[in-house]
Amino acid sequence: RGGPVHRSQAAQGRRAVTRRLTGLFAATVTVLIFATPVRAECDADAAPGVDWRRCTLDQRVMIEADLSGALLRDASFVRTDLSRANLSRAVGFRAKFVNTRLEDAVLDGGDFTEADFTKADLARASLKGSDLRRARFFQATLTGADLTGAQLAGADFTRADLAGARWTDGKHVCGDGPRGQCN
Repeated sequence: RGGPVHRSQAAQGRRAVTRRLTGLFAATVTVLIFATPVRAECDADAAPGVDWRRCTLDQRVMIEADLSGALLRDASFVRTDLSRANLSRAVGFRAKFVNTRLEDAVLDGGDFTEADFTKADLARASLKGSDLRRARFFQATLTGADLTGAQLAGADFTRADLAGARWTDGKHVCGDGPRGQCN
């Protein structure tokens, strides 16, 4: 029971475990040192694929800006003019577009889940194939907007103007019915 051979094997086992733990620790430290945190480029100019996550870009004029594929998660565009802007394939999860001008803007294929478009002007905007689940369009203007193929589960259109908007099926056009409803 405690002979020299048994103690030698036990010591080898402890050394092997120590080597593995040391290697794991070194790998973890290396990852922590070299893995720089992702930082948004809040001062960057509007450009395709720009990283504006969590940036505050309120009250700016970005008419015809190309923000295709941009990362806009949790960004704020309150009272910003994005008329005729291209936000196709942009990721705007929980972004704030409150009182924002988005007339004739293209948001096709974008992810705007839980985004806030309260009182935004999206007249004639194209939102084809966009993910708008749980998005808020309270008192927003969507006259003539195209929602073909958009995902709208849980979206809030309370008091939104949908007159002339093309609905998700791509065929039905909303009438001049009560606000917040597509008749």
